[in-house]
Amino acid sequence: MNHQKWLNTIFYNSSTTPQAIDLYFALRMRGVPAELEKWDGYKTIDIAVTDAKVNIEVDGKHHNYSHKQALSDLKRTFFSFQKGYLTLRIPNSLVEWSIEETADYITEFLVESKNRKKKL
Repeated sequence: MNHQKWLNTIFYNSSTTPQAIDLYFALRMRGVPAELEKWDGYKTIDIAVTDAKVNIEVDGKHHNYSHKQALSDLKRTFFSFQKGYLTLRIPNSLVEWSIEETADYITEFLVESKNRKKKL
């Protein structure tokens, strides 16, 4: 029942895009401890993987067409970087047309990132 309420909230009462939701579930199916719509104290992250210190933003076309949006995205990425987080920007089209391969690469990226941190 709690999961159903959570899903209804995500689908009907938030600004989460269908692409972000699809990618979130694809990552969860691969065992990634992802969080959807994570508030970091400054902004809401589409998908956060806090143990790897990676934020994933699933971006629509408007992120490329407006210089104001692009600058806002760059600032958000910078503020996350200052906190030690890397931001991956994934275009909606990649999720729509190649979700499995996209989720596989993101998962490998996260594993590689964790392995590098262990070596340091």
